[in-house]
Amino acid sequence: MSTTDIKTLFDAGAHFGYVRARRHPTAAAYLFGTKDRTDIFDLEVTTLRLDAAIAFATSVAASGRQVLFVGGKHEATGIVKDAAERVGAPYVAGRWIGGTLTNFKNIRKRIDRLEQLMSERASGALEKYTKRERLMIDREITELLGRFGGLVKMTDLPAALFIVDTRHENTAVLEANQLKIPVIGLSSSDCDFSLVQYPIPGNDTSVRSIALVTNAIGDACMEGKSAAATAAAKNAVSGKTTEGK
Repeated sequence: MSTTDIKTLFDAGAHFGYVRARRHPTAAAYLFGTKDRTDIFDLEVTTLRLDAAIAFATSVAASGRQVLFVGGKHEATGIVKDAAERVGAPYVAGRWIGGTLTNFKNIRKRIDRLEQLMSERASGALEKYTKRERLMIDREITELLGRFGGLVKMTDLPAALFIVDTRHENTAVLEANQLKIPVIGLSSSDCDFSLVQYPIPGNDTSVRSIALVTNAIGDACMEGKSAAATAAAKNAVSGKTTEGK
């Protein structure tokens, strides 16, 4: 996305914030004005911020690190999950489990347990248990998948978070801030922009707006991974050439 995509953002309804009474003081710098008591974002500013977020997400992926996608509100869950899976990124498309970042060591143990049980079920190793025991294990797998299924690819803390609605995902934002992990956030006028390092001011409730921004960040991650793969291939060829000499 470039600075010429203001119309695309407008068509997606990204300019609509909440009613003025819900405005967080830090949102004022990103607003164009108020219409019928509804805050309206300045899409020129939104576009610049989105460009900055895209550049950052690309650099993170190009360095071989991960961006964790987060979106638990019902408008965002499917979009966030699809975008993350498309780029091979970890995600939380549901309720954020407290300690996902700040207590990651123990969270990872639960993920390892999930992977172990799924591997044993796939290999037939669970056949040694009784029917009731297998039923209980299946229930445990279902529960773990619901809580941690999107985090299986996250073997270490992420280098950044992309969050839809930073107010709704306040716990995730605070955990990231505590660990000094940068946050890219699609944030409406009720959000605290001071907690977000790469804010994308815009409508975080409209499905079209969420999809537009989420997919833009997903594409940035894909571009970064592609650049990293190209660089690695060139280095490999260069190394072989040097050895040949």
